[in-house]
Amino acid sequence: MLLTTLILTLGLLWPVGPPPPEILRGWQPPAGPYAPGHRGVDLAAPADAPVLAPAAGTVTFAGPVGGRGVLTLTLPGTGSPPLRTTFSPVTPLVRAGTPVRAGTPVARVAPGTHCPRTCLHWGLLRGDRYLNPLLLIRRPPSRLLPLGA
Repeated sequence: MLLTTLILTLGLLWPVGPPPPEILRGWQPPAGPYAPGHRGVDLAAPADAPVLAPAAGTVTFAGPVGGRGVLTLTLPGTGSPPLRTTFSPVTPLVRAGTPVRAGTPVARVAPGTHCPRTCLHWGLLRGDRYLNPLLLIRRPPSRLLPLGA
């Protein structure tokens, strides 16, 4: 319930686009902390595309992890521990400690990825628990259309 309230309050943006990017691979939560899974979503994005802060926050990490550029944005006012959103592979444009507004370019999509084509891996965490980052995006309600439309 708290996450739903936060989503409506924050009104987060897509980190790449507009228009909303194609989702190349969705979130597949692991069965346990060390089990296989996909701890985020892969969004189609060309190399060097700007990565935008989906909400106001503070950059709490910007640097390499395992040979890939990673950026972490911590979202204030989202509970304890606060929500953190991560992006990789990227070339950071800002340093750790930088406060940013929603829509601010914080990185660029780096080439070389685990996707079939260039993508941005977008993650969401509360503490050490991974969550589905698509829960942060306001999407229009689904509509059923008449058969044959």
